[in-house]
Amino acid sequence: MIPAKNEVNTIGQIVSEIKELFPITVVVIDDGSNDDTAIVALNAGAIVLPMTFSLGAWGAVQTGLRYAEQYGFKIAITMDADGQHKVDSIPTLLEKFEDKQSDVVIGSYIERGSPSRHLAWSFFRKLSGINLEDLTSGLRAYNHKAIELLSSKAASLLDYQDLGVLLLLHRAKLRIVETPIFISPRINGHSRIFSSWWAVSRYMLYTSILCLAHFKLFK
Repeated sequence: MIPAKNEVNTIGQIVSEIKELFPITVVVIDDGSNDDTAIVALNAGAIVLPMTFSLGAWGAVQTGLRYAEQYGFKIAITMDADGQHKVDSIPTLLEKFEDKQSDVVIGSYIERGSPSRHLAWSFFRKLSGINLEDLTSGLRAYNHKAIELLSSKAASLLDYQDLGVLLLLHRAKLRIVETPIFISPRINGHSRIFSSWWAVSRYMLYTSILCLAHFKLFK
């Protein structure tokens, strides 16, 4: 599942590489792009879910997860469309499901990001009680139990695909593990969350409220 917005420069290469290496279904959720992202993805062999308007990162991911739920996929992998996630990380995630001790696997690369990102991670680890190293990784694998939860109405009002999702999974007592990965430099564009101080401030406020609401539910 690859959410993509205006990623015409990278999406074709990513889809082609996945299709070449693995016999798996590739779904691109076109999040209201105004370029040829959808056409390039389709020509590369992906199933494309076109959104009439942008739903944001989590809205696009949940659309993909609902597609996976509808068509009975047992595992769904999400990855970014900007070229940072390496396609050969996919088997690393899937291996974690072999012992049946995991419901969610996160590809973790804690070396990335600015000091502000790491400060935010540290703050939210303490506030949420979720002791994962990489809270914002978009490279994740979900089993069917997690797909069911995250495609439900309970997950519909989230604005980001990271900590809010983790709080839901944690509340449902699903087992989350991390596995180390390597990433490539971003080929195109910039982070939607950490693109400006305004974006960072909005993210911090929104996610803090989610964490505090989580604590209120479990007092």
